[in-house]
Amino acid sequence: MTEAQNPTNCPKCNSENIYQDGNLWVCPECSHEWSIHATAASADAPADNHIRDANGNILQDGDSVIVIKDLKIKGSSSVVKGGTKVKNIRLHDAGDGHDISCKIDGFGSMNLKSEYVRKA
Repeated sequence: MTEAQNPTNCPKCNSENIYQDGNLWVCPECSHEWSIHATAASADAPADNHIRDANGNILQDGDSVIVIKDLKIKGSSSVVKGGTKVKNIRLHDAGDGHDISCKIDGFGSMNLKSEYVRKA
């Protein structure tokens, strides 16, 4: 196998504990999945400054997104359920990975990570 087909670390969290599932590599620590073929292409492609959802779609201010998994709210016993639709998001770079500002009905204003949402 070449290096493109046998990566040693997760590109998201740099974990060494990755495994192959069909045509995808999977990281059990951060749940990131990437294509075997995209690994070589991503090394050659220039980095863009776009914020992307879990499926790789580019997000913009005002978009609507859907939460893809249950998210515990820090400092509370509440949970934002997977499938919750969030309208009119605002994008920003907080530096801590929370790059979406939004208001969720029943929870109020909060920040989300783009890796846990998909474009609606």
